[in-house]
Amino acid sequence: MESMKSSVKNRREIYDPKSVSWMNLLRNYNKTKKVYDVDPYAEVYQFRDNVYAILTDNLDGGYCSWIFLVNGPEKSMLIDTGWGLGNLKGLAEHLSGGQPLIVVNTHNHMDHAYGNCQFDKVYCHKYSVPYLKMQNPEMWDYVLDGQGSGKWVEFDEKDLIPFKPYEIAGCEDHHIFNLGGDYDVELIWLAGHTAGGCGFLDKKNRILFCGDAFISMRIGISAPLMINSKGGPHWLKTGAMIEKPHAEFATIRAFRDQAAELVKRLDEFDTIFPGHFILDLNSRVVRHTVNALNEIVADPDDFDYEEKRFEGTVTRFKMVRELGVIAYLESTVGNP
Repeated sequence: MESMKSSVKNRREIYDPKSVSWMNLLRNYNKTKKVYDVDPYAEVYQFRDNVYAILTDNLDGGYCSWIFLVNGPEKSMLIDTGWGLGNLKGLAEHLSGGQPLIVVNTHNHMDHAYGNCQFDKVYCHKYSVPYLKMQNPEMWDYVLDGQGSGKWVEFDEKDLIPFKPYEIAGCEDHHIFNLGGDYDVELIWLAGHTAGGCGFLDKKNRILFCGDAFISMRIGISAPLMINSKGGPHWLKTGAMIEKPHAEFATIRAFRDQAAELVKRLDEFDTIFPGHFILDLNSRVVRHTVNALNEIVADPDDFDYEEKRFEGTVTRFKMVRELGVIAYLESTVGNP
């Protein structure tokens, strides 16, 4: 099977071995894997009769990101848009059979939302709106090497789809998207990783597409309270810095509160499809995550280990049963 057109020059960090092993097995042996001419930068897998998972390289050297396409009776939903490298729109239109596309974001991060400008309208939780509005023609400068390719991943710079303004539709928690007939998908707010993070509950397949809220490697609740106004990553020093909108919801406490509400609905879904690494996680990991979050809230110093990371900040790590770790800063636990 032909691999993706891009290639990673180096990884910026070490990843959980079990997650990497699962990905290696999937990419080398899964019989549903396809690479389409319309977008050679993506690998496509089929995990349900009407669910496609699209794997794309993370252009900042991180591990690959998942994009999902769910085909309903009359409409299709594209969940996240990746970095914007390659013709995702053409690929989504092919996989959907030409059905109308509802494009949604689980959160505003680069590896999940920089492809938005390939589309005319994107839905998200309302707290993601101010972040998505920061996107601009210079937002890819951070990953480019100035010689027609990327700093961390090799690709043809001409294959980055140019930025264009698009409509951003902010939604309330529990907004329902109808894909035709009785096929409903519900937006569920999952604060923590970002203020406007959310999942999409496919009630027919009993799948929660959760973005980065629950992943087998690391759930990050460690972003500082300032971001780069050019839409770049938080550790960039260039550009004016502005306060982080709705920062009170990018905390351990906010994540705990929303995840605890989700526990009450575990009878509505069986499995979780995150934005990175292992898919088809058992829904019980939500309960395990809440248990770990409760322990952090009760005592922020009750962590399993810590590391110095970006610009010398100390990140704490709390293990989550059957999942991975929660990464947080002392300052991002949140106020009582």
